[in-house]
Amino acid sequence: MKIQNVILVLAAIAVLTSCKSLQTLASKDVSTSASKEQLANQHKQVKFIENIEVSPGSVVTSKHNTTNTASKKSKVDKGEQTSTANTQTVTYTKPNEAISKSTIESADYLQLKYAVILDATVEKLTNIPLLQNIEKWWGTKYCLGGTTERCIDCSAFTQTIAIDVYGAELPRTSQEQYNASKKIATDDLEEGDLVFFHSGGKRKRVSHVGFYILNNKFVHASTSNGVMISDLNETYWRNRYKGAGRIKKNNHTDISKN
Repeated sequence: MKIQNVILVLAAIAVLTSCKSLQTLASKDVSTSASKEQLANQHKQVKFIENIEVSPGSVVTSKHNTTNTASKKSKVDKGEQTSTANTQTVTYTKPNEAISKSTIESADYLQLKYAVILDATVEKLTNIPLLQNIEKWWGTKYCLGGTTERCIDCSAFTQTIAIDVYGAELPRTSQEQYNASKKIATDDLEEGDLVFFHSGGKRKRVSHVGFYILNNKFVHASTSNGVMISDLNETYWRNRYKGAGRIKKNNHTDISKN
């Protein structure tokens, strides 16, 4: 009888011990499961920044997944934003504030080109035939007595521009053009007026001539670089400046007013 009681006690102890072990194991499994759920919930709560702030002209690319599964393209603040399921790219292009779009669209190519050379606004360059002739002769070599596009001298160039652009006839030499022109003050210079230069010496005879455009710039056939545009304020030309003259057309109207 005692032996049976001992066996029962041992059996009871064994059962209780195994139950605690199972309980411990079960407790560990529940704890692990809860941790996974918490991690899953935390992962679901992760949010990436959608409103990416960038400076104009820069590109920012984010490789984070987005909730949008379809590609889409939309305009944002004059820039362009493209989003896909795997990448998000934002590009901003800074608008050109120096020159308005309407000005560029309406301006002639030559107006734009010579506005830069003359340091002037496009609106001031309205004499397209003059610009076309300057463009035609630009870079033509200088040669004394020359009158063609192969080579030309200064007075032949002004003579050609006068007839082709303003319909006025000029004498052949620079001195003759100076003598035939109405003398005007430098401050009164207008497009189409002639500017004269001397070669030095006591008499300071006229040896060079060009057509005034604007902003102290004049076009002429120089001995060094051929047909080009120069500035009256350049030291070389300022020291040799003789004066300015205005030529009248056959109907006695100034060609600068044409």
